[in-house]
Amino acid sequence: MVFSFTSNLLSFIINSEIMEVLIITKKAENLLIAIWTVSLIATLGSLYFSEVRNYIPCEMCWYQRILMYPILLISTVAIIQKNVKTALTLLVFSVIGGAIALYHYGIQKLSFLANTAPACKTVSCTAQYIDWLGFITIPFLSLLAFTLIIIASLAVMREAK
Repeated sequence: MVFSFTSNLLSFIINSEIMEVLIITKKAENLLIAIWTVSLIATLGSLYFSEVRNYIPCEMCWYQRILMYPILLISTVAIIQKNVKTALTLLVFSVIGGAIALYHYGIQKLSFLANTAPACKTVSCTAQYIDWLGFITIPFLSLLAFTLIIIASLAVMREAK
């Protein structure tokens, strides 16, 4: 009798935890897909600039890549597992990446910050391979992607409550 009760209780707890992760709202799932889409575009964009256009990434570009690429993998797993708990991890990666991208954009566009640029080895972090419409540079695109992921991650966390 005790064994049966314990077995049933354990089964209920395990199934409840599994169901907690697997039951997510359609809005949260769509937000995870949006995060995946943004990170996929950012990843493919960075690879296009370096592998097709042969732009050599500077040191700060590498840091942004190091933070963006795992977002693609983590969001892929989150969608497959229907796991909204990864939103905090995605948020942390995005905030750090966004801060680096903001600083990188600043040293490219603001003369008083240009003096604080790190001493890069092969390519200067102040170099601008693209300058569309006078303000869109590669760090700007990175900042835009990280910002969209931050907003979506916060929305996922809010939806999961």
